[in-house]
Amino acid sequence: MKPLPTPTFFDPNRAAEWSYRPDAAQLATAANAWRAQHHLKPSAADEMRVHLLLIDVQKDFCFPEGTLYVAGRSGRGAIDDSRRIAEFVYRNLGSLTEITTTLDTHLAYQIFFPSFWLDKADQPLTAYRTITSDQIAAGEVRPNPAMAKWLCGGNYTWLCKQVQFYCKELERAGKYQLYLWPPHCLLGSDGHALAGIVHEARLFHSFARTAQSSVEVKGGNPLTENYSVLRPEVMSRFDGAALAQRNTQFVQTLLAGDAVIIAGQAASHCVKSTIDDLLDEIAAQDPALARKVYLMTDCMSAVTVPDGKGGFAADFTTQAEAALQKFADAGMHLVKSTDPIASWPALKEIP
Repeated sequence: MKPLPTPTFFDPNRAAEWSYRPDAAQLATAANAWRAQHHLKPSAADEMRVHLLLIDVQKDFCFPEGTLYVAGRSGRGAIDDSRRIAEFVYRNLGSLTEITTTLDTHLAYQIFFPSFWLDKADQPLTAYRTITSDQIAAGEVRPNPAMAKWLCGGNYTWLCKQVQFYCKELERAGKYQLYLWPPHCLLGSDGHALAGIVHEARLFHSFARTAQSSVEVKGGNPLTENYSVLRPEVMSRFDGAALAQRNTQFVQTLLAGDAVIIAGQAASHCVKSTIDDLLDEIAAQDPALARKVYLMTDCMSAVTVPDGKGGFAADFTTQAEAALQKFADAGMHLVKSTDPIASWPALKEIP
């Protein structure tokens, strides 16, 4: 289908507006008119099923006002990404069968938040630091014992064993060490919501194509990270019992389509982990399925932490770039949102 124009209500400047909130009723009315004007069919009638997966395009990640803004090296990373995502949706409204947004969803006390931990002087820890199993074993850090009552029935010994096991499992896997982030995407907070300009585009698509506005929630388990929407970082406890499980149903949903397009935040963490896990699933089924996956590299940015001196205290850009190259080497396609979908490699070859 030929690219469509952007609707007249679209304002690209809203990509930088934390407070922007679209009116769903007005969008539904506008979408009805747009459907008639451009002869849009219900998404259920699509012969080629194209699934757009938008990872964690939430306010805390997408705006400088957020607690974990994904600025990239440019300082405008997620802001520009959100604008390009919305523009991509509007241009390709008739080609996108389904849009799923993930929602990173947390509570006040989780293993990757400073609130979970104390140092050896019983003082709270700060964000942007790692915790290792050796530090726990040496007594340099420990979980806050006040959590034990509601977290594990008061069994603080169990909790200490579990967190040390958890860190060892992360270190054994070699993907990450336990990293403490500032509180972000707390359930019920403003920062948990989708960026308004992206929310507007997904709702407009839903109303115009008679497609459900699908959401996948992740990250609520207090004892494990869940960067990926497809599985938590650690799935077992030290005593052999299950801690969490894979999102098997959503894996099947993604691979059932003819094409999967992925964008969102952050390229160095939640996007990277989700694609890593998707690639593992593909390798277990049929490596050729990687050809279904398209990664919009201009609609994702890496985490950077400014040092206040014009540089970065932490910069995960290199890790993001290496991951994208790995995915490309496996057969996935690196594409730009500004290029017509019809020009994307191998799209017509997909059965």
